[in-house]
Amino acid sequence: MTVWDDVVGQERVQVQLSAAARDADTRVTLEARREPAPDASKMTHAWLFTGPPGSGRSTAARAFAAALQCTSPDRALGGEPGCGFCDGCHTSLIGTHADVDVIRTDLLSIGVKETRELVRRAQLSPAGGRWQVIILEDADRLTEGAGNVLLKAVEEPASRTVWLLCAPSLEDVLPTIRSRCRHLTLRTPSVAAVADVLIRRDGIEPEAAHSAARATQGHIGRARRLATDERARARRATVLKLPLRVEDIGGCLKAAQELIDAAAEDAKQVAEEVDVKETEDLKAALGASAGGRMPRGAAGAMKELEDRQKRRKTRSQRDSLDLALTDLTGFYRDVLALQMGSGVALANDDVRDSLDRIARGSTPEGTLRRIEAVVACRQALDRNVAPLLAVEAMAVALRAG
Repeated sequence: MTVWDDVVGQERVQVQLSAAARDADTRVTLEARREPAPDASKMTHAWLFTGPPGSGRSTAARAFAAALQCTSPDRALGGEPGCGFCDGCHTSLIGTHADVDVIRTDLLSIGVKETRELVRRAQLSPAGGRWQVIILEDADRLTEGAGNVLLKAVEEPASRTVWLLCAPSLEDVLPTIRSRCRHLTLRTPSVAAVADVLIRRDGIEPEAAHSAARATQGHIGRARRLATDERARARRATVLKLPLRVEDIGGCLKAAQELIDAAAEDAKQVAEEVDVKETEDLKAALGASAGGRMPRGAAGAMKELEDRQKRRKTRSQRDSLDLALTDLTGFYRDVLALQMGSGVALANDDVRDSLDRIARGSTPEGTLRRIEAVVACRQALDRNVAPLLAVEAMAVALRAG
């Protein structure tokens, strides 16, 4: 199994990255022999991976990083970098390679302080690998100040440093940064391709894999979670009942409150898995006594951790809400397909009775207005409108049609 096997439905991108990895391998080999590298090369120091959520941006970046660190002896015999079995490939893919840094954030943004530390690390030479690779999975979350700090490092990189930035679209990255990167656009994988990887890699039953892939419309991460997590299936079922519950104002307000409560509960469950361990680890690092008494001067560090955990919980709740709104958009998309007599496959065929009921009781124009209401709710949440207020407004708009 090569490093590219998990890059699902991105054949064109895979070809480009494979060619760049070969040229990078040639460059390292020639430099070791003190021979000049060729002028024409498909390898460059900065890459920008863009594509819709679930397209596998970070997966492609990790696969490329592994190919750059590949140490397989087969390369000397003409083999492709990225064997998937050597120590360089294996440690890069599982996240333990000393020269591959993967940066992601569970907060709403990446600030200047974190970016400066990242830039400092980027100036170091590889500790043992062939390249110093930095994968920034959430480049769209850089603040303007952080983006300006990163720009200097991308403009003047160290000779063996490679930046791999991931973002949903070009517009999510500062123009000055994206103009200095080689751009790769990923597409949404087909339902069949996502189902195949769930069956092959995760051992999921074919029927469940196809159902999850169809319900998430090619979003690899969501499909895996839906196929393996009973709570995720229960939350989706609750969301898909909402269109049937907005027949009066009372139902709208109740459905909105339940959606907010479900998102809050989801965020709470995520926090409980991480916050307790983080707090205990910090107390131990600060030298707390056996009775839990904190040493003098530790209050500031504990307050900083609490603030970070609070911001992470806020983002987790927003992510959960956004996921629910995505499912709701898919529901009305299926309704519109039925109303227009389209032959496209339905994402939510498991709730076909509900789809038929809504389709018969409304018009295509009304369905489009409902989709616009869901989109408007997502935009309101992005602008920091109070979640309950935004969802209540959406629910009332769904009732009006």
